[in-house]
Amino acid sequence: MARTTASAISELLSSHETGILAEWLALLSQADTSGRIGRGELEAQTRDFLRALREAAASDDAFNSMESAPFVRLRDVLGAISRSRAQQGFSPSETAIFVFSLKQPLFARLREMHGKDGDAVGRDTWAVTELLDQLGLHTVEAYQKSREEVIARQQEEISELSTPVVKLWNGVLALPLIGTLDSARTQVVMENLLQSIVDNGAEIAIIDITGVPTVDTLVAQHLLKTVAAARLMGADCIVSGIRPQIAQTMVHLGVELNVVSKASLADAFALALARIGRAVVPARSVAGPRPNGTA
Repeated sequence: MARTTASAISELLSSHETGILAEWLALLSQADTSGRIGRGELEAQTRDFLRALREAAASDDAFNSMESAPFVRLRDVLGAISRSRAQQGFSPSETAIFVFSLKQPLFARLREMHGKDGDAVGRDTWAVTELLDQLGLHTVEAYQKSREEVIARQQEEISELSTPVVKLWNGVLALPLIGTLDSARTQVVMENLLQSIVDNGAEIAIIDITGVPTVDTLVAQHLLKTVAAARLMGADCIVSGIRPQIAQTMVHLGVELNVVSKASLADAFALALARIGRAVVPARSVAGPRPNGTA
């Protein structure tokens, strides 16, 4: 962008900031029909953006590149705005509107400033269009990156919540698995189980796969890794919940778990109790004296 154009935009933003801000805020308020952003927060965001844009336009290196030093603060402001909208549930188009809606008040002020000088109006309008389009693309990219970070964090939290280690008895733990096992989740499962073995001094860990939809060679490898890690910590493992369909699939695939398995969690628990010298027996009713002392 030519220096004259940059100077014109800087002068425009300095001279008409109040009017531009008021018109821009009105357009943004109309676009945000859900009211997810308060008036005060929106005003602060628009003021910060206009100030950063004015400072960038006033630089000698203005608009040579979006990666140039004058645009560092402007990119930071847009990045913060994009992250906040990603966390608030805005769509990419709703986020980009923050930048693109600024075109209307800027174009109106450019026409007022240049009057009948069509060449100047066309030159500066095109320059502002290119600038805001680049900033809009930057906004969407920052939004997308923030959404990916939010999704990744949520997946990690869900993975941790979906792999609880339950203490069934002194020395006996149970790890009920639900859903598909992949490498990332296997690591979480292993860490949770090993830490629980240390915390409880467990001798036996029951890994229940009733909620695992399919067991193929890859899932079997993940289970074996978990079993091997638990053995290194001094705890034996029992796998429970192998349904008939899964058993048939494993036989056809030639998958061998090389670990004691039981059809149900109850059977695995009974075996675990037997290994530690415990047993569950029916409680016997003991007849006691009646309240009045009679037999």
